[in-house]
Amino acid sequence: MFKVTEPAAEQIRNAAQQSGADGMSLRLAAHTRPDGSIEYKMGFDEGTDEDIVFKSEGISIVMEPEYVPLLDETLLDYVELDEGGRQFIFHNPKDPNYTAQQQGRD
Repeated sequence: MFKVTEPAAEQIRNAAQQSGADGMSLRLAAHTRPDGSIEYKMGFDEGTDEDIVFKSEGISIVMEPEYVPLLDETLLDYVELDEGGRQFIFHNPKDPNYTAQQQGRD
């Protein structure tokens, strides 16, 4: 199951409010690059009848069924990577660039 951390959920709610997308779901997509790494996309959307819909940390998430295998077991976090620079990161054990240390688990 795809999960969102509380810091990511807070930032998603802030972004939705600032962009006028309150009440919309977070849409996720993922594609495998030629080198095997995974490219992630997200944005706000209302979803369709064909979408997989679920909640994590109070965030409604939608994705097309084809993306479930790539995104299952992924954790979306919002962290400070560089001083003063925060961004979303995807912790996905299916991505060859993933390491357990990224998620703080050894």
